[in-house]
Amino acid sequence: MTPVLVLFFGVPPLAAVSSDLVASAVMKPVGSVVHLRRGTVNLRVVKLLAVGSVPAAFCGVLILKLLGPGDGVQQGVRLGLGLALLLSACLLVVRAYMRLVERARSADGRGARLPFDRPEVALRPWPTIALGVVGGLVVGMTSVGSGSIIIIGLMVIYPGLKANQLVGTDLVQAVPLVLAAALGHSLFGDLNLAVTLPLVLGSIPGVYLGARLSSRLSGGFVRRALAFVLLASALKMLNVPDGATGAILVLGLLVAPLAWMQIRRRNGLPALASVESRQRRRTASYPKAAEEIGGIS
Repeated sequence: MTPVLVLFFGVPPLAAVSSDLVASAVMKPVGSVVHLRRGTVNLRVVKLLAVGSVPAAFCGVLILKLLGPGDGVQQGVRLGLGLALLLSACLLVVRAYMRLVERARSADGRGARLPFDRPEVALRPWPTIALGVVGGLVVGMTSVGSGSIIIIGLMVIYPGLKANQLVGTDLVQAVPLVLAAALGHSLFGDLNLAVTLPLVLGSIPGVYLGARLSSRLSGGFVRRALAFVLLASALKMLNVPDGATGAILVLGLLVAPLAWMQIRRRNGLPALASVESRQRRRTASYPKAAEEIGGIS
C-alpha cells in the first residue's frame, strides 16, 4: 500500500507510511479474530513480542521526528522503505524454502509429520523480545515488516510452531505493533486524513474480498505474486531506472521458476508442486482405503 501511494498517487513517503499504518490498524484485527477463534495463536509469544515491538515502534516514529522536516527526511524514508520492501521479498523466498525443506524431511521420515500436532513450544524470552524490537523499529519507520521480518524470526526461534500457528501468532502480534506505530505517527508524524480516511473505507471491503480470494487461490501462487510486486515496488522506491527494473523483473520471471524446480529436486520433491499435491492426496487416501478393506474382511 505504501509504495502505491508514493509511486502512483504522489503522496510524500512519510505521509504514506503514516496513512498505511492507520489503515493497517483497522485491517489487522479482522484476521486476528479469525485466528483467535481457531486457536492458532500462541498468546505467550505474542506478549513477549509486544514487550519489544510496542515501545520500539514509538521509538521508530520519534527517530523520524528528530530527523526534522524537509526533502532529506522524505528521501531517507523512501530509501528505508525500498530496502524494507526488498528485504520482505527476499524473506518470502526464505520462508518458502524453509517450508519446502520441512516438507521434504517429513516425506522421507527425517522430520515430524506435519499434519500431526507438535508439542508445546518452550518460550525463549530474550530472543523473542529482541525480534519484537527489530520489527517494531522497522515498522515504525517504514510501515513494512510485521508480516515478513517477524514471521521469519519466529520460524527460526520457534521451529516447533505449525504453519497456521506461525501465521496466527504473527497476525495477532501485529495488532498492538501497528496500533502503537499508528498512534505514534498520529501524534508525531505526518498523518494526512485526506489520504487516510479513503484508505480505511476501502480496506474494509478489501479485507473481505482478499480473504475470499486467498481461500481459493493456492498459497504458492499468492506468495510468488506478492514477492514479484514487492520486488518491483522496492526497485522503484530505490530509484532504479525503468529499463533496469524491467530487465530484473523479466529475468526473475524466467529464471526463478527453473531455479525453484531444481531446488525442489535436490530436496527429493517433484519439480512441480502440483505433482507433489497429487501424491499427498493419494497417500492420504491409502489409510482410508486400507481401513475399508479391513472392515470388509
